[in-house]
Amino acid sequence: MFLFSSHVFKLVTTKVYRRHLLKQRGWIVALIMFMSVFEVAFCQNQTPEPGSTQVLQLHYQDRYVVVENGIFQLTLSNPEGFVTGIRYNGIENVLAYTGKEYDRGYWDLVWNFPGKKAKKTKGTLDRIEATKMEVITQNDEQIELSFSRTWNTSSTTAVPVNIDKRFVMLRNSSGFYSYAIFERLQGWPAVELDNMRLVFKLNKDKFHYMAISDDRQRYMPLPDDRIPPRGQPLAYPEAVQLLDPIEPDFKGEVDDKYEYSMESKDIKVHGWISTNDSVGFWQITPSNEFRSAGPLKQFLGSHVGPTNLAIFHSTHYVGAELIMSFKNGEAWKKVFGPVFIYLNSFPKGVDPLLLWHEAKNQTTIEEEKWPYNFTASDDFPASDQRGSVSGRLLVRDRFISSEDIPANGSYVGLAAPGDVGSWQRECKGYQFWSKADENGSFSINNVRSGRYNLYAFAPGFIGDYHNDTVFDISPGSKISLGDLVYEPPRDGSTLWEIGVPDRSAAEFYIPDPNPSFVNKLYLNHSDKFRQYGLWERYSELYPDEDMVYNVDVDDYSKKWFFMQVTRKHANGGYNGTTWQIRFQFDDKMKNLTGNFKLRIALATSNVAELQVRVNDLSADPPLFTTEQIGRDNTIARHGIHGLYWLYNVNVPAASLHLGNNTIYLTQPLATSPFQGLMYDYIRLEWPDSINYITRS
Repeated sequence: MFLFSSHVFKLVTTKVYRRHLLKQRGWIVALIMFMSVFEVAFCQNQTPEPGSTQVLQLHYQDRYVVVENGIFQLTLSNPEGFVTGIRYNGIENVLAYTGKEYDRGYWDLVWNFPGKKAKKTKGTLDRIEATKMEVITQNDEQIELSFSRTWNTSSTTAVPVNIDKRFVMLRNSSGFYSYAIFERLQGWPAVELDNMRLVFKLNKDKFHYMAISDDRQRYMPLPDDRIPPRGQPLAYPEAVQLLDPIEPDFKGEVDDKYEYSMESKDIKVHGWISTNDSVGFWQITPSNEFRSAGPLKQFLGSHVGPTNLAIFHSTHYVGAELIMSFKNGEAWKKVFGPVFIYLNSFPKGVDPLLLWHEAKNQTTIEEEKWPYNFTASDDFPASDQRGSVSGRLLVRDRFISSEDIPANGSYVGLAAPGDVGSWQRECKGYQFWSKADENGSFSINNVRSGRYNLYAFAPGFIGDYHNDTVFDISPGSKISLGDLVYEPPRDGSTLWEIGVPDRSAAEFYIPDPNPSFVNKLYLNHSDKFRQYGLWERYSELYPDEDMVYNVDVDDYSKKWFFMQVTRKHANGGYNGTTWQIRFQFDDKMKNLTGNFKLRIALATSNVAELQVRVNDLSADPPLFTTEQIGRDNTIARHGIHGLYWLYNVNVPAASLHLGNNTIYLTQPLATSPFQGLMYDYIRLEWPDSINYITRS
């Protein structure tokens, strides 16, 4: 371990001197900085010596149960299981101190009986008020508490699910763990579950700085700033323009919690910093096995409140297709979590924003400990009760290479048996994903016992790989699959293509926001699509005529608008839009017969329809239509993708001709500014009669 004198440590960890060092750009300076920050992280996480006076204690106080370990104190209501207080590092309660106690830290869900949901409502919000508290484990190393409730079979108003909320505190740990067991028994009535989460609302007078990734962190406005007259709601309630915020620097900005959504694969640590106290509050998620719909599913995390969320299941960016629907009599059990609620601190004089880096270090530690071996429930299996699957994924595309191509960067996963791509709509079971290395090799570890299919998708190639073999994972099983080959859809060589097949519209033209409606975090940021109101920019750029794209001339990153949305009327109504793709044929297509193939991959769709016509805009019916698809609401929620859709359209050679040709893409549905499509990738292939590369 490198050690530094106190004056060197103080210099390199204060803001002013650190900026000076960065300007020097010397490798020695960089090394000193790195080792100093590393020392901070190391010292912050050192385990106290054996025999330390820090001991676990459990107290009962009137309607509360209090657990403490000498580092922090956790208070929960008894028997409801609401987190009412967290005392840490001199702060009496890091949670919100105003309002109701049950509104500080809690599990909740949104549910409905099928057919009972009233129009324009989101269902019944249940703040999961437990009726029984039980000490599951209490010893020198840990305390685990259970707050449970059992469904009464005679009830007609409560959700027919048994719920057991668990809280675990370990000796010498600067935080606590929480998980929940949801269970339905055979014979219980049908029900729909929309949303499940763990919520923490922090002290707004202290926690002002939010960090959700290395390049997405900032000082945040107060919740008071969102309330009129300080704030003005925009096109929907979540989006508010700050007219008279308490902190003037936020004036004019737009605040919207959906601007801070994250993909499941990236939700590892996020939270808040109290800069005055040098204290951080973080939610660490070592695994996403219990989240719905795979690695690309987007979830909310931290946002103005200050609020910190662990969302385990939601329909956001997918829609009603992801409602967890149970039939009458259907049994089910699932464990959500554990997640780790971590608190850290630095001495005065150390830049408090470095707490983010220390929290990332702790995240690595938690990932290495996964699956945890201290949970008391038999429903959460330890490592020796799990299995693994490994192999190598190759891509075979005879029009690109004569050799199979390693699927570098592909995501390979296990999910419930289903159809091609069904993983992105699967939510009742567990999913386990791994990212393949440069050789296409993957290893999916710590898989729960169960029956799975293998799924994958590879960047640079359209479609989904699906191995319909049912893999039966049992404790200790190690399945080696060897080489697997994915053959993406392909009939002929590429005549032209638009975009990159990566399930996202990020490579297309994304306009600058209206300067009156900005989030300053995303100015000059790679995620510029997260700005409010970009759907309105299309009508401003194309007030009368729709986009025309010439494949021989135009650059999709500069011309192809990243979403095909409706055009707003001057009187407030909306029109559908028709985009044109123009291309030319020369003499070599004279004698071609059969079908060209048009591949259209959509990154999202919201109450939209895509109609395809070739060289005749008036053709009725169109050559192809998706009919109405999707309720992702990605456009309004500042996303760049939702559900992935792939369509393969036969284009008769007879419908094309020498010289100029036009493909018309029409989205006719138009009752809202948020209806529309985002394209991932479009390709026109020659008929199969054109030569291709022969595999050796």
